[in-house]
Amino acid sequence: MSRPPDVLTMTLADEAATVSLAQQLAHLLCGHDGSKTPPGGRIHLRGDLGTGKTSLARALLRAAGVKGRIKSPSYALLESYNVSNLYFYHFDFYRFSDAQEWQDAGFRELFDENAVILIEWPEQAGTRLPPPDLDILLEYAGTGRRASIGAYSDKGRLWLTQLTPPGPPTLGPIPCGAN
Repeated sequence: MSRPPDVLTMTLADEAATVSLAQQLAHLLCGHDGSKTPPGGRIHLRGDLGTGKTSLARALLRAAGVKGRIKSPSYALLESYNVSNLYFYHFDFYRFSDAQEWQDAGFRELFDENAVILIEWPEQAGTRLPPPDLDILLEYAGTGRRASIGAYSDKGRLWLTQLTPPGPPTLGPIPCGAN
């Protein structure tokens, strides 16, 4: 996937900055962005092992209102959640050795426009995935991380304009469906 022309790069100095970014993303995915855009969207999370893909996904799910344990889908490939009738599907394709495995797993039916789709290691599915609204590349940057966030849809471009450099988490959990 080539980089889109709309890319926002920000530094995530620590875990608190990662949580802050996740809260902003949850706010947008839950439809609290002030537009008439319906809730839901697709986010691809890329980066080397240990760059924080799962941490970002967990913080996003928590901020969206997921209660209880949030497991990594590394072995199960998929963990799903429902918050106020909005489905969240968290995929991890790290263990795929062939892009055909995505097709064979039957996940295509879960790619509903009105669901939240988070995919770690999307490159393992080759070109079989539909384009994301946002693609987030996490890279090591000293003791922190650098997040390069690319928009691949009109919804993604709208969201990019609403993201701010992360500081301390301030939004707190704003469960999907809450006003």
